[in-house]
Amino acid sequence: MSVPIDHHKQDAENPSRKIVAGLFMSLDGVVDSLEASPKKWGSTEMNETIAAGVAQADTVLLGPRTYKMLAQFWQHQSDDLPMARFLNHSTKYLVSNTMIEDTLEWQPATLIKGKIFEEIVKLKQQPGKNIQIPGSPRLIRSLLQNGLLDELRLNICPVVVGSGMRLFDEITNQVPLHLVDSKTYSNGVVGLTYRI
Repeated sequence: MSVPIDHHKQDAENPSRKIVAGLFMSLDGVVDSLEASPKKWGSTEMNETIAAGVAQADTVLLGPRTYKMLAQFWQHQSDDLPMARFLNHSTKYLVSNTMIEDTLEWQPATLIKGKIFEEIVKLKQQPGKNIQIPGSPRLIRSLLQNGLLDELRLNICPVVVGSGMRLFDEITNQVPLHLVDSKTYSNGVVGLTYRI
């Protein structure tokens, strides 16, 4: 069963850009395992859903680990792939207090450091489409705790991994999530979209 998102209503309530995060996750909440990853569970059907979400964005927000990992693969891919075209040509904002701007080889890229949450609020207030976070679970967790994440899209893979980084570890305050879309894929992955 699928419940469509009313983007017009949401935009009227909040005229700023939305930060939308997408993650693959195991049934027991692990977000850093190859056993619950797009490499193992991705499908044409799922790629179409992801491409539709990406089409609503024009900016990428990343943590340093995810930036480096995605850069190694995607900057060498052809624009024939919609995800490569999006990631390679969209402005990437890297959230890090340790990296240096000159070391950002995957362009166009801008470093966000210092008062990170204030800078992200300013980014949301700029004109444009959605701001997409592919991966970066620590960043997602931090934005979720601080009320800056607008939408969370989880692909729950039908596997229990047992150990690894869990998305909601270290979250100490209650965060209400409102389910606005759900889809079960033929490979058993369940796609859930929550508005925060």
